[in-house]
Amino acid sequence: MGKIVCLMGKSSSGKDSIYKKLLEQDAVRLQKIVPYTTRPIRVGERDGIEYHFTDEEGYRELEKRGDVIESRIYNTCHGVWRYFTAADDGIDLSAHSYLIIGTLEAYEHIRRFYGEDRVLPVMIELDDGIRLQRALDREMAQDTPKYEEMCRRFLADAEDFSEEKLEKSGIGEKQTFHNGELEHCLADIIKYLKECGA
Repeated sequence: MGKIVCLMGKSSSGKDSIYKKLLEQDAVRLQKIVPYTTRPIRVGERDGIEYHFTDEEGYRELEKRGDVIESRIYNTCHGVWRYFTAADDGIDLSAHSYLIIGTLEAYEHIRRFYGEDRVLPVMIELDDGIRLQRALDREMAQDTPKYEEMCRRFLADAEDFSEEKLEKSGIGEKQTFHNGELEHCLADIIKYLKECGA
């Protein structure tokens, strides 16, 4: 039976790079679960690749059908943005294991929906100074940089991924990987996933 690997970490910790690398691995064959968002698409993003981009009406329709597994809402400097995961025909745990990027809250909802034994947490950590510089570099590359939102997200991460919340979710050293050097971090994650049957 397949597993759902939930990749988590603070903003700009390298989750996107690790996500892409994990999908390329032959050692662990993971399919992707594409989450949904109502936020505007960023430069370089494509609908259906990083996210399914929708609006509030699209979210309400999925919710009405009972397809929303988990949902988070952020009152940003640019309006209300939703991020959510929806059950769709693309998830078949009898045939595949899957990979998704999410928050700690999303992980808890996905684990409740599919069962504890089917969901594996992978927490990425990185020095705050390096994360802040990466976030700034990424925002500067946008057509319309949103620096206030970048700062809000950076500060919110301290609360969202507090030691207390991680402990409550059962995420410890075994599920936490330092992304100081990408290839080393990736090797450690693959070893862990193979040991867990992903």
